[in-house]
Amino acid sequence: MKTKLSQVAVLFIVSIVLVAGGSAWGQAYPTKPVRLIIGGLPGTAPDIIARLIGPGMSESMGQSLILDNRGGGAGLLGAQITAAAAADGYTVLIVGGGSLVIVPFLTKTPPYDPVADFTPVTLVSLAPLVLASNPSLPVKTVQELISLSKAKPKDLLYGTPGAGGIHHLTIEMLNRAAGISLMHVPYKGGPPAVIDTIAGRVQLVITTVIPVAPHIKAARLRAIAVTSAKRTSVYPDVPTVAESGVQGFESHQWFGIFTPRNTPGAVREKFYKEVRVAVNKPGTTAILDQEGQLLAVDGPKALAEFQRTEATKWRKIISQLRESGALD
Repeated sequence: MKTKLSQVAVLFIVSIVLVAGGSAWGQAYPTKPVRLIIGGLPGTAPDIIARLIGPGMSESMGQSLILDNRGGGAGLLGAQITAAAAADGYTVLIVGGGSLVIVPFLTKTPPYDPVADFTPVTLVSLAPLVLASNPSLPVKTVQELISLSKAKPKDLLYGTPGAGGIHHLTIEMLNRAAGISLMHVPYKGGPPAVIDTIAGRVQLVITTVIPVAPHIKAARLRAIAVTSAKRTSVYPDVPTVAESGVQGFESHQWFGIFTPRNTPGAVREKFYKEVRVAVNKPGTTAILDQEGQLLAVDGPKALAEFQRTEATKWRKIISQLRESGALD
């Protein structure tokens, strides 16, 4: 009995030491510059967010935040580098959610496990997608688009920034939800898709707010709907797809911060708190709002649950598309 009690006491003491050590580590962190890998090229949304919050975080942490753009493969390269890095809090990833809940499921041998190889720090923001049309297309609402598509199956073309991305999958999700057949035309980026929609080579385009904003303002494009659960402040008069009659429909780009798996919780909590301080700097929220971004900084647990939900949804849709040959 004494031996068992001694073992329990030892385990109890060890657990206290480990907890205290982790807490002290979190309080001391960071003691050297932190490498923030950006899963996107300069000028993309992850890059804009990183450069907005970076200076404030460096000042608050007392250490430099080294920004490292790794845009290859829609953020896949940055995710790979992060997954292979030491779990000490000195390599952190900011990336669009598609890199972790879409890209890995598009290949037979994913380069990383989107859940097991990373630990969440915080969601940063959500960005609705905008479905817009050439003004000559005789539709102004989602229901009118559905009716026209049913009357002319496979005649209506939509452009996206590329095959297999969130834009493509969102319209394919709409195709299945509404029983229609909008036909996909992939481009190498959003701007070419927008240009061809204005020119009438395709009838529709789906992208984020910025590429279409000046063209909608100039009436070269017509905004039909946004894909988020709520309307965006950028286009308060444009309804969501869900309120236009496709119940439960929701899709958006999202941007989150992750560290390699097994990074101590105290370190992730410290980094999350620094992000919250940075996004609350004067002007940051206004700039992100202009970019069509909705702040959603809510910590590790909320991001973990959100990521699981998103991964489940898109894995299912990708499987359906593969079975139907839509991804071939």
